[in-house]
Amino acid sequence: MKNTFRLVVAMLLALGAGIATTAKTMAICPVCTVAVGAGVELSRWLGVDDTITGLWLGAFAVSASWWTINWLKKKKFKTPGKIVWVPVIYFAVIYYTLQKQGFLFISSNALWGVDKILLGFVTGALVFFWMSKLYLSIKKKNNNKPHFPYEKIAMSVGALILLSLVFYFIIK
Repeated sequence: MKNTFRLVVAMLLALGAGIATTAKTMAICPVCTVAVGAGVELSRWLGVDDTITGLWLGAFAVSASWWTINWLKKKKFKTPGKIVWVPVIYFAVIYYTLQKQGFLFISSNALWGVDKILLGFVTGALVFFWMSKLYLSIKKKNNNKPHFPYEKIAMSVGALILLSLVFYFIIK
């Protein structure tokens, strides 16, 4: 349990550092957020493994965080540190909810000694974050224009689908 906690804390710190050092807030569109949320609900409904569900939960938390940060900016809320505290609040609320419902730290629900939901959550959050940064980098090199319509969605959600397949084959 201590090793699991340390790994989760280390991965969350890495994600937090990445978000905190981002020069500008990345806009994640509402379509991405809805797509990730729908993915979570669909995977739970279909009985998909908790690692894969966790991937989508982590991506949802990152997407919702950026969406909230951008909303706060649009409303001209001058809140210091929102790039850090908004994701922390989303992550804490999701963690607390999962913990209170008894979904976390079930001894038979671990992969590589780490709780499956937490492993998926942190991995999904990091991948979604990195794919969003990659999209902005690629877009910048193309005169701030996407290469094709919905490129941002294709990259972010596509990476989650690919990672879901990877975990599916690891688990099977």
